[in-house]
Amino acid sequence: MQPISEPDSKDPATLPLRPVGRARATLERAVAHRDPIGLEEVIAEAALQTRVDRKFLLTPEEFTALAERLGIDFRIMEIDGLRTFRYESVYFDTEDFEQYRAHRQGRRRRYKVRSRTYADTGLSMFEIKTKGLRGATVKHRIEQELDDAGRLTDDSLKFLDEVVAREYGEDVPRLAPVLDSSYVRATFVNPLDGERVTCDVELKYANSTQQIDGPDLIVVETKSADGRGVSDQALAELGIRPVSMSKYCIGIALLNPQLPANKWSRLLDQRFQAPQRATAPRNRGDLQRRRAPLPHYA
Repeated sequence: MQPISEPDSKDPATLPLRPVGRARATLERAVAHRDPIGLEEVIAEAALQTRVDRKFLLTPEEFTALAERLGIDFRIMEIDGLRTFRYESVYFDTEDFEQYRAHRQGRRRRYKVRSRTYADTGLSMFEIKTKGLRGATVKHRIEQELDDAGRLTDDSLKFLDEVVAREYGEDVPRLAPVLDSSYVRATFVNPLDGERVTCDVELKYANSTQQIDGPDLIVVETKSADGRGVSDQALAELGIRPVSMSKYCIGIALLNPQLPANKWSRLLDQRFQAPQRATAPRNRGDLQRRRAPLPHYA
Protein backbone atom coordinates (compact mmCIF):
# COMPACT_ATOMS: atom_id res chain seq x y z
CA MET A 1 0.00 0.00 0.00
CA GLN A 2 1.40 3.38 -0.97
CA PRO A 3 1.85 5.89 1.89
CA ILE A 4 -0.57 8.78 2.05
CA SER A 5 1.13 11.97 0.85
CA GLU A 6 0.35 15.63 1.13
CA PRO A 7 1.86 18.81 -0.35
CA ASP A 8 4.49 20.89 1.35
CA SER A 9 2.71 23.96 2.72
CA LYS A 10 5.20 26.40 1.19
CA ASP A 11 3.94 25.89 -2.37
CA PRO A 12 1.48 23.04 -2.83
CA ALA A 13 1.25 23.60 -6.57
CA THR A 14 4.92 23.08 -7.40
CA LEU A 15 6.70 21.18 -4.63
CA PRO A 16 6.78 17.38 -4.41
CA LEU A 17 4.43 15.49 -2.13
CA ARG A 18 5.65 14.78 1.39
CA PRO A 19 5.08 11.17 2.56
CA VAL A 20 3.02 10.77 5.69
CA GLY A 21 4.25 8.38 8.36
CA ARG A 22 2.50 5.17 9.34
CA ALA A 23 1.02 6.75 12.45
CA ARG A 24 -0.69 9.53 10.48
CA ALA A 25 -1.94 7.11 7.83
CA THR A 26 -3.32 4.79 10.52
CA LEU A 27 -5.09 7.65 12.24
CA GLU A 28 -6.65 8.87 8.99
CA ARG A 29 -8.01 5.41 8.24
CA ALA A 30 -9.43 5.01 11.75
CA VAL A 31 -11.46 8.22 11.62
CA ALA A 32 -12.62 8.06 8.02
CA HIS A 33 -15.91 6.17 8.39
CA ARG A 34 -17.19 6.87 11.90
CA ASP A 35 -20.19 9.11 12.42
CA PRO A 36 -19.22 12.75 12.87
CA ILE A 37 -19.96 15.10 15.74
CA GLY A 38 -19.81 18.86 15.32
CA LEU A 39 -17.87 21.26 17.49
CA GLU A 40 -21.00 22.86 18.92
CA GLU A 41 -22.32 19.49 20.05
CA VAL A 42 -18.94 18.61 21.57
CA ILE A 43 -19.00 21.85 23.54
CA ALA A 44 -22.62 21.39 24.59
CA GLU A 45 -22.52 17.70 25.54
CA ALA A 46 -18.94 16.58 26.02
CA ALA A 47 -16.87 19.60 27.01
CA LEU A 48 -15.02 18.11 29.97
CA GLN A 49 -13.03 20.96 31.44
CA THR A 50 -12.50 19.04 34.69
CA ARG A 51 -11.46 15.49 33.97
CA VAL A 52 -9.05 12.64 34.65
CA ASP A 53 -6.45 12.36 31.90
CA ARG A 54 -4.38 9.29 31.07
CA LYS A 55 -1.74 9.20 28.35
CA PHE A 56 -0.61 6.25 26.25
CA LEU A 57 1.98 5.90 23.49
CA LEU A 58 0.79 3.44 20.83
CA THR A 59 2.23 1.84 17.74
CA PRO A 60 0.02 1.98 14.63
CA GLU A 61 -0.94 -1.67 15.18
CA GLU A 62 -1.93 -1.05 18.80
CA PHE A 63 -3.95 1.99 17.79
CA THR A 64 -5.86 0.03 15.16
CA ALA A 65 -6.78 -2.54 17.82
CA LEU A 66 -7.95 0.23 20.17
CA ALA A 67 -10.09 1.91 17.50
CA GLU A 68 -11.77 -1.42 16.73
CA ARG A 69 -12.71 -1.82 20.41
CA LEU A 70 -14.33 1.58 20.75
CA GLY A 71 -18.07 1.17 20.37
CA ILE A 72 -20.38 2.87 17.90
CA ASP A 73 -21.24 5.51 20.49
CA PHE A 74 -17.84 7.13 19.84
CA ARG A 75 -18.01 9.67 17.04
CA ILE A 76 -15.31 11.80 15.39
CA MET A 77 -15.20 15.54 15.82
CA GLU A 78 -15.62 17.11 12.39
CA ILE A 79 -15.39 20.79 11.43
CA ASP A 80 -16.00 21.96 7.86
CA GLY A 81 -15.44 18.46 6.56
CA LEU A 82 -12.12 18.01 8.37
CA ARG A 83 -11.48 15.25 10.90
CA THR A 84 -7.80 15.79 11.64
CA PHE A 85 -6.49 19.19 12.67
CA ARG A 86 -3.15 20.92 13.15
CA TYR A 87 -2.64 22.23 16.69
CA GLU A 88 0.10 24.80 17.35
CA SER A 89 1.05 25.75 20.91
CA VAL A 90 3.48 28.09 22.60
CA TYR A 91 4.32 27.34 26.24
CA PHE A 92 5.43 29.88 28.80
CA ASP A 93 7.71 29.30 31.79
CA THR A 94 10.25 31.13 33.90
CA GLU A 95 13.85 31.54 32.79
CA ASP A 96 14.87 28.61 35.00
CA PHE A 97 11.86 26.46 33.98
CA GLU A 98 10.07 26.62 37.32
CA GLN A 99 6.87 24.95 36.09
CA TYR A 100 8.81 22.22 34.30
CA ARG A 101 10.66 21.49 37.54
CA ALA A 102 7.40 21.55 39.52
CA HIS A 103 5.91 18.96 37.18
CA ARG A 104 9.01 16.76 37.31
CA GLN A 105 8.93 16.84 41.10
CA GLY A 106 5.19 16.12 41.22
CA ARG A 107 4.30 19.22 43.21
CA ARG A 108 0.64 19.62 44.08
CA ARG A 109 0.57 23.31 43.16
CA ARG A 110 1.69 23.32 39.57
CA TYR A 111 0.26 24.66 36.36
CA LYS A 112 1.01 25.03 32.67
CA VAL A 113 0.54 28.21 30.69
CA ARG A 114 0.18 28.10 26.93
CA SER A 115 -1.22 29.76 23.86
CA ARG A 116 -2.98 27.27 21.59
CA THR A 117 -3.96 27.90 17.99
CA TYR A 118 -6.20 25.63 15.96
CA ALA A 119 -4.43 26.24 12.68
CA ASP A 120 -7.15 24.88 10.39
CA THR A 121 -9.93 27.04 11.87
CA GLY A 122 -8.01 30.14 12.96
CA LEU A 123 -9.23 29.94 16.57
CA SER A 124 -6.68 30.83 19.26
CA MET A 125 -6.98 30.36 23.01
CA PHE A 126 -4.93 31.34 26.04
CA GLU A 127 -4.99 28.47 28.53
CA ILE A 128 -3.92 27.58 32.05
CA LYS A 129 -4.05 23.95 33.21
CA THR A 130 -4.14 23.40 36.97
CA LYS A 131 -4.48 20.36 39.20
CA GLY A 132 -7.77 19.98 41.06
CA LEU A 133 -9.00 17.52 43.65
CA ARG A 134 -7.65 13.95 43.43
CA GLY A 135 -5.28 14.95 40.67
CA ALA A 136 -7.95 15.91 38.15
CA THR A 137 -6.88 18.34 35.43
CA VAL A 138 -8.76 21.64 35.27
CA LYS A 139 -8.46 23.79 32.15
CA HIS A 140 -9.10 27.54 32.27
CA ARG A 141 -9.09 29.44 29.01
CA ILE A 142 -10.13 32.56 27.16
CA GLU A 143 -10.24 33.29 23.47
CA GLN A 144 -7.60 35.61 22.07
CA GLU A 145 -6.84 37.34 18.81
CA LEU A 146 -4.86 35.25 16.35
CA ASP A 147 -2.18 37.95 16.24
CA ASP A 148 -1.72 37.54 20.01
CA ALA A 149 -0.91 33.83 19.79
CA GLY A 150 2.45 33.17 21.39
CA ARG A 151 2.70 36.30 23.50
CA LEU A 152 1.43 37.49 26.86
CA THR A 153 -1.00 40.39 26.58
CA ASP A 154 -2.51 42.53 29.31
CA ASP A 155 -5.74 40.51 29.10
CA SER A 156 -4.00 37.14 29.24
CA LEU A 157 -1.79 38.22 32.14
CA LYS A 158 -4.81 39.48 34.07
CA PHE A 159 -6.61 36.19 33.48
CA LEU A 160 -3.51 34.21 34.51
CA ASP A 161 -3.12 36.22 37.72
CA GLU A 162 -6.77 35.65 38.61
CA VAL A 163 -6.65 31.90 38.00
CA VAL A 164 -3.42 31.25 39.92
CA ALA A 165 -4.51 33.46 42.83
CA ARG A 166 -7.89 31.71 43.03
CA GLU A 167 -6.56 28.17 42.67
CA TYR A 168 -3.34 28.38 44.66
CA GLY A 169 -3.21 31.77 46.39
CA GLU A 170 0.08 32.56 44.66
CA ASP A 171 1.56 35.34 42.57
CA VAL A 172 2.61 34.56 39.01
CA PRO A 173 6.36 34.84 38.34
CA ARG A 174 7.76 36.49 35.23
CA LEU A 175 7.15 34.22 32.26
CA ALA A 176 8.49 34.03 28.72
CA PRO A 177 7.88 31.72 25.73
CA VAL A 178 10.15 28.69 26.00
CA LEU A 179 8.70 26.09 23.62
CA ASP A 180 6.79 25.81 20.35
CA SER A 181 5.01 22.55 19.64
CA SER A 182 2.71 21.25 16.95
CA TYR A 183 0.92 18.03 16.12
CA VAL A 184 -2.03 16.67 14.15
CA ARG A 185 -5.01 15.58 16.27
CA ALA A 186 -8.22 13.64 15.83
CA THR A 187 -10.77 13.42 18.65
CA PHE A 188 -13.13 10.55 19.43
CA VAL A 189 -16.15 11.74 21.45
CA ASN A 190 -18.85 9.80 23.26
CA PRO A 191 -21.66 12.37 23.72
CA LEU A 192 -23.54 10.02 26.05
CA ASP A 193 -21.13 10.44 28.95
CA GLY A 194 -18.66 13.10 27.78
CA GLU A 195 -15.71 10.73 27.37
CA ARG A 196 -13.11 11.82 24.83
CA VAL A 197 -10.04 10.23 23.30
CA THR A 198 -7.55 12.55 21.63
CA CYS A 199 -5.06 11.02 19.21
CA ASP A 200 -1.94 12.99 18.25
CA VAL A 201 0.61 12.29 15.51
CA GLU A 202 3.48 14.18 13.83
CA LEU A 203 4.63 15.74 17.09
CA LYS A 204 7.22 18.49 16.62
CA TYR A 205 9.09 20.68 19.10
CA ALA A 206 11.11 23.83 18.50
CA ASN A 207 12.78 26.72 20.30
CA SER A 208 14.86 29.58 19.02
CA THR A 209 17.73 27.34 17.90
CA GLN A 210 16.50 23.88 16.94
CA GLN A 211 13.62 21.57 16.06
CA ILE A 212 13.08 17.94 17.05
CA ASP A 213 10.50 15.57 15.58
CA GLY A 214 8.74 13.02 17.75
CA PRO A 215 8.53 9.29 16.92
CA ASP A 216 6.16 7.79 14.36
CA LEU A 217 3.71 6.77 17.09
CA ILE A 218 0.28 7.88 18.28
CA VAL A 219 -0.05 9.77 21.56
CA VAL A 220 -3.45 8.77 22.94
CA GLU A 221 -5.01 10.65 25.83
CA THR A 222 -8.20 9.43 27.46
CA LYS A 223 -10.33 12.06 29.16
CA SER A 224 -13.16 10.91 31.39
CA ALA A 225 -14.87 11.94 34.59
CA ASP A 226 -13.27 9.20 36.72
CA GLY A 227 -10.44 7.70 34.67
CA ARG A 228 -12.40 4.47 34.07
CA GLY A 229 -13.98 5.15 30.71
CA VAL A 230 -14.61 2.74 27.85
CA SER A 231 -11.31 3.68 26.24
CA ASP A 232 -9.38 3.11 29.48
CA GLN A 233 -10.92 -0.36 29.79
CA ALA A 234 -10.15 -1.17 26.16
CA LEU A 235 -6.51 -0.19 26.59
CA ALA A 236 -6.26 -2.29 29.75
CA GLU A 237 -7.70 -5.29 27.91
CA LEU A 238 -5.04 -4.84 25.23
CA GLY A 239 -2.34 -4.82 27.90
CA ILE A 240 -1.34 -1.22 27.15
CA ARG A 241 -0.36 0.70 30.23
CA PRO A 242 -0.46 4.48 30.68
CA VAL A 243 2.78 6.42 30.53
CA SER A 244 3.92 9.35 32.61
CA MET A 245 4.17 11.84 29.79
CA SER A 246 3.60 15.55 29.50
CA LYS A 247 4.06 16.74 25.93
CA TYR A 248 5.36 20.02 27.34
CA CYS A 249 7.89 18.37 29.66
CA ILE A 250 9.04 15.93 26.98
CA GLY A 251 9.65 18.84 24.61
CA ILE A 252 11.54 20.86 27.20
CA ALA A 253 13.69 17.85 28.10
CA LEU A 254 14.49 17.09 24.45
CA LEU A 255 15.47 20.65 23.61
CA ASN A 256 17.26 21.33 26.90
CA PRO A 257 19.28 18.21 27.74
CA GLN A 258 21.07 20.04 30.57
CA LEU A 259 17.86 19.89 32.63
CA PRO A 260 17.14 16.92 34.91
CA ALA A 261 14.54 14.59 33.39
CA ASN A 262 14.84 11.38 35.40
CA LYS A 263 11.06 11.05 35.60
CA TRP A 264 10.91 10.49 31.84
CA SER A 265 14.41 9.09 31.17
CA ARG A 266 13.31 5.65 30.01
CA LEU A 267 10.56 7.06 27.78
CA LEU A 268 12.94 9.62 26.29
CA ASP A 269 15.68 7.10 25.62
CA GLN A 270 13.50 4.28 24.31
CA ARG A 271 10.78 6.11 22.37
CA PHE A 272 12.03 9.64 21.64
CA GLN A 273 15.72 8.97 20.99
CA ALA A 274 16.73 11.68 23.44
CA PRO A 275 20.04 13.46 22.86
CA GLN A 276 22.92 13.00 25.27
CA ARG A 277 22.26 14.83 28.53
CA ALA A 278 24.46 17.91 28.79
CA THR A 279 26.32 19.02 31.92
CA ALA A 280 26.45 22.79 31.41
CA PRO A 281 23.32 24.98 31.24
CA ARG A 282 22.50 26.83 28.05
CA ASN A 283 22.23 30.58 27.95
CA ARG A 284 18.55 31.34 27.38
CA GLY A 285 18.79 35.10 27.86
CA ASP A 286 18.23 35.86 24.19
CA LEU A 287 15.14 33.70 23.69
CA GLN A 288 12.60 35.66 21.68
CA ARG A 289 9.11 34.81 20.54
CA ARG A 290 9.80 35.55 16.90
CA ARG A 291 11.53 32.24 16.33
CA ALA A 292 11.17 30.42 13.02
CA PRO A 293 7.67 28.92 12.79
CA LEU A 294 7.11 25.21 12.88
CA PRO A 295 6.40 23.57 9.51
CA HIS A 296 2.69 23.39 8.71
CA TYR A 297 1.61 20.14 7.09
CA ALA A 298 -2.12 20.00 7.78
